[in-house]
Amino acid sequence: MVRKIQNLLLTTILAIVFSIGAMADQPPDPGGGPGSGDDPVGGGSPVGSGLVIMLVMGAGYAAKKAFNMHKS
Repeated sequence: MVRKIQNLLLTTILAIVFSIGAMADQPPDPGGGPGSGDDPVGGGSPVGSGLVIMLVMGAGYAAKKAFNMHKS
């Protein structure tokens, strides 16, 4: 029993020591401050057209499922 507690304590201490060394650094400055002319932090891609495409695909999928349920 004492041996199991010693192994558990040793494993816990080693896990803490190794996890401290694995901490990440701070992310770099993204730049692109207001009025600088750079792309925004999230990128410069438009979201609106992708949202419309996803809504149309979802409506088509729902219509197909409803048609199949009505047919069977």
